Amino acid sequence: MRVIKIMTVLVIGSIGFFCCKTKDNTSGQQQAKEKQISANEKKFITSFEQWNQTLEPLVSAHRGGPYPGFPENAIETFQNIVNQTPTVIECDVSMTKDSVLVLMHDRNLNRTTTGEGAIKEATFTELQQLTLVDNDGNKTNFKIPTLDEVLAWGKGKVLFTLDIKRGVPYDKVIEAVEKHNAVSYAAVITYRVQDAVEVHKLNKDVIISVSAGSDGALEQIEKAELPVDKLLGFVGTRQPEKSHYEKLKKFGIRTILGTLGNLDKSAVAKGDDNVYLTYIENGANIIATDRPLEVAKVLAEANK
Repeated sequence: MRVIKIMTVLVIGSIGFFCCKTKDNTSGQQQAKEKQISANEKKFITSFEQWNQTLEPLVSAHRGGPYPGFPENAIETFQNIVNQTPTVIECDVSMTKDSVLVLMHDRNLNRTTTGEGAIKEATFTELQQLTLVDNDGNKTNFKIPTLDEVLAWGKGKVLFTLDIKRGVPYDKVIEAVEKHNAVSYAAVITYRVQDAVEVHKLNKDVIISVSAGSDGALEQIEKAELPVDKLLGFVGTRQPEKSHYEKLKKFGIRTILGTLGNLDKSAVAKGDDNVYLTYIENGANIIATDRPLEVAKVLAEANK
């Protein structure tokens, strides 16, 4: 029988909270939601230090966990997930023409907003004229958030992994993290060891996600002399051998498995969500997924 320690799933109010708000009842509903969340904050993992004490399996919501009506990289989308389960929010940091850090995955605005063109060619004021579009192409009333807004919202609610898009200076991101005293709950994603080294030089306390899916990657990490207690090892989007997890564990590096893409699709196609339990048992500490609510449900059921 599989028994995995996992954080209690919290169901707080209706999924449609942000979709259904009106001018008459928005304020009251939001205050009630915030009170409920505040009352239950002790059940959330809200710092990496807190997580280190238990190493409970975590679910990471890829691009914030978009579902119908909730577009990727939106605060309302993050809140929708938090209303239902503790989570890590993986989100994407881009930069406008006038150097404002905002959340956006694509280089262009076309797919996820009501606008067009490259985000680097648009000012923040211009972006504020747009609204976000969900993955089904449906327009919403939600705005493109700034990194400042996101970090302020997330304090006491979630952990973050910040995926810094090409052309965005790491020092600007670290500056924002420090400004909001978010070092304890906002990790920075890197894809090259030299980038991880750069981030560590900027702030020696920030948690860094670094590619660690091969023996070669582990050798580079070891040569760079990065402190393993500040690292999250991303093992890729394919299930590695259990022996590789053992190597990472020996190093003292906690791991993230990306099930987003093929592994998530395979679970859906086979109708077997219990496969996520196998990933945890093999050694994944965090599952980064496009199906955060489904994965959280499986892990919670396993803990009953």
